[in-house]
Amino acid sequence: MALLEVKNAGIQFGGLKAVSGFNMELNQGELIGLIGPNGAGKTTSFNLLTGVYVPTEGEILFNGRRLNGLPPYKVTQSGISRTFQNIRLFSELSVLDNVKVAYHSLAKNSILSSIFRLPSHFSEEKNMENKALEFLKIFNLDSLKDEKAKNLPYGQQRRLEIARALAAGPKLLLLDEPAAGMNPQETHELMELIAFIRKQFDLTILLIEHDMQLVMGICERIYVLDHGQLIADGTPEEIRNHPKVIEAYLGEEVPSDHA
Repeated sequence: MALLEVKNAGIQFGGLKAVSGFNMELNQGELIGLIGPNGAGKTTSFNLLTGVYVPTEGEILFNGRRLNGLPPYKVTQSGISRTFQNIRLFSELSVLDNVKVAYHSLAKNSILSSIFRLPSHFSEEKNMENKALEFLKIFNLDSLKDEKAKNLPYGQQRRLEIARALAAGPKLLLLDEPAAGMNPQETHELMELIAFIRKQFDLTILLIEHDMQLVMGICERIYVLDHGQLIADGTPEEIRNHPKVIEAYLGEEVPSDHA
C-alpha cells in the first residue's frame, strides 16, 4: 500500500478550478518532486494535503486513512509535516522555543497539569527541551538556541523551519520551495541536508521547487502541474524531455519529433 494516495483531488473557488483531477502516489522512503510554472497549483496542492483546504472533489489517503476534512493539526498528528514558501517562524521566540512548539502539538499532559504546575508538566517540558536541543545539533543551530529567530540569516531560518517540521515526528515531509532566496552554495548545502534527513529519519519527502538543478539532482520521480492539471509524471530524465513540460515552461508548442 502506498504511503500517500491522491485520487482525482481538486478544489474550486467560486467558478475557478484551482486544481482538478490531481492524482499522485508516494511510496515509503521516496523523494518526489512537484514542479510547474508560477500559478500551476503546486502550493494549493500542498494545502489540500495538509488540511488547509478541503478538497471539493476526489480523496486523499495517508497510510490508508482518508484525510478529507481533517483540520491541519489532525493531519500533523497523523504524520505529515510541512514547511512554507514564505518562512513562517515565530520571529520573536528563540530558536529553541520555535522547535519546542512542534512538540507541544504532541504533548500528552493535560491542561490541568499545566495550570497547576504539576511535576508531570515540568518533566514533559524538560523532555521537550532536550529533544529540541538534539534537533538543533543536527542542524548546527544549537549554539544559537537563545537567539531570536528573526535575527538568523535567511539560510539558517530555512534550516530552523525544517528542524521544527521534523520535530513533529512525521512520516511524510512536505517542503515548499526550500531553496527560495538561497545562493548557489546554500542550495548545495540544502541538497545535502535533504538527502541526510531523508536517510537519518527514514522519511518520505515531497518537494516543491523552482530550482531545476536541485529537483533533477535529488528527486527520483517528478510530477508536473500546469494550470491546476497534472500534465506529466516520471523520472527526471523523462520529465526533462517531455514535450508538454517543455511547452508549459517555454510557452510554445514542441514539435512532435522532439526527442
